[in-house]
This record gives sequence, structure tokens and C-alpha cells, in this order.
Amino acid sequence: MLASCCALAVEVDGIAATVGSSAILRSEVETELARFGAKAGLGYDDVLNRMIDRKLILKAATTSKLTMQDWIVDNRVREIIDSSFDGDRNKLIASLSRDKLSYADFRQRIKDDLIVAAMRWNMVEKNVAASPSAMRSEYDENAGNYLAPGKVTISVIVLKPDDAAKRGEVDAALKEEKFGEVAKRFSAGANAEAGGLYKDIHPEDEFNPRMCEAIDGTKVGETSEWIDIDGWSFLVRKESETPAHGKTFEEAYADVEAAVRSKLTKELYDRWLDRLKSETFIKIFDRK
Repeated sequence: MLASCCALAVEVDGIAATVGSSAILRSEVETELARFGAKAGLGYDDVLNRMIDRKLILKAATTSKLTMQDWIVDNRVREIIDSSFDGDRNKLIASLSRDKLSYADFRQRIKDDLIVAAMRWNMVEKNVAASPSAMRSEYDENAGNYLAPGKVTISVIVLKPDDAAKRGEVDAALKEEKFGEVAKRFSAGANAEAGGLYKDIHPEDEFNPRMCEAIDGTKVGETSEWIDIDGWSFLVRKESETPAHGKTFEEAYADVEAAVRSKLTKELYDRWLDRLKSETFIKIFDRK
């Protein structure tokens, strides 16, 4: 029966791969690629390999008799509805309809996701520990990866498009008053009451690239030229600057630990998948 079913699938659709007695259709790969792969920068082969890994893990879960209780699945579905569909189940159903996916298939996918996550935790993640020696080696070998980004303190005056004509008035006031006082009087920015002050910030977290470029090009104690962005006028004074610097081991501890755990997790995961692949016949078909 499997042979006849596979033959029919080849004729109607086309098989991308077989994993043991289970087939992955090309249309399934294309659907997965359209839904998720493109956003993650993945290609057809990447998505197919992930689907193969998923089938192997689900097969291993069946062998190990790992199950997922219905109430856990239902709770996860409710979380998704609350977070992504404003708590409205009808919005979820409408979204599934647009994707030509039944609710039953969606629920099964969620159940499979939970099983895969549980298997990964049991077989990989709970067995990973970042030892002090491994962390020290990681830091010593890759100290350049652990940098504290530079920070600046700036003051900003913002004029609305309708107030662009006030640039001259602001320029004249700055000759007589401190920047912060002028900002309090003229600025339409969020920090106007504080004199337009942004203390110890990473500019890229607060402003668009043009503002960041202007901030970078302004020396400490100096004021930029007027910056025009979509009709809004910006004037920046750089109060102080702390350049990027390497973190000490203590400062970088959490990042180093995460890096070591990530590396060990990948190594253990890859070994686990290699073992699962060695125990299952897998065939990948060329695309025509």
C-alpha cells in the first residue's frame, strides 16, 4: 500500500524525500517555504532538511512513547490566540482559511511542535552545562566578540514641520542661552522638559540612521548643523561620549555562558540527529 500511495504522490505531486515509511511531498516543502522559510532567509533545501529532522524527532518520540496531553496543547493554542489574534478564535480560523489549513491540521502542528521541543529538551538541552574552564577558554579565544558598545549623552532640539521657520530664532537664542534651556522653550521632542537630554544611550536604539550619522559626526561639546528629516528639524549637541571597549570576563559572564551553551547545544543536537539518521533510511529526491 505504501508503494502504491508513493507512486500516486509522485504522479500527482512529487515526493521531496522519504524518511523511513513516511513521505514528504514537494508541495509541503513549498508551502512551508512560503509560510516561514523566506522570512528566515531559508531556501528549499534548508526547509526540506528541517522537515526531515522534524520527522526523525517525532519518530523518536513515538519510539520512546513520549506523548503530549491534550490540555497542554489546548493551553498553547489559547496562548497563540491571545497573543496573535486578540483572543478571538474566529480570527485564527480566518487566518487558517487564507492559508488553506484546517484547524485540525493547525492543532496537530502545535502538538508536534510541543513534542519536538520536549524531545530536544530531554535529549539535548537539559544535558548541556557551561563549565568554568570552557567559559574561560571561550573568552580568552574570542575576547573581541565581547564588547561594551559605545554610549553618548546628547541634547536634542526638535522643531515640528510647521515651526521650521523658527530655526533662526533658535540659533539666535543659543548664542545667549544654554542648549538645555533653549530646548525647554522651543523643542517639540519627547525629552523637551529635561532640556532635550538623552543620557548614556546607544543612538541606534533611539534614532534613525541619519540622526545617528549626525551624532557620530559631532564632537563632544559641539552642536550639529540642522538636520531635516521628513520636514522635522533636529539640532544635536553632544555632551559626552564613552567609546566601545572590551568587557572583562566578569562583565561578559552571561554572554560567554550563553555562547558556550549555544555551541555545546549545537554539537550535542547534531550528534543526536546523526544517530537518528543512521537508524532510519532517508532518501532525498532530485527536483525536476
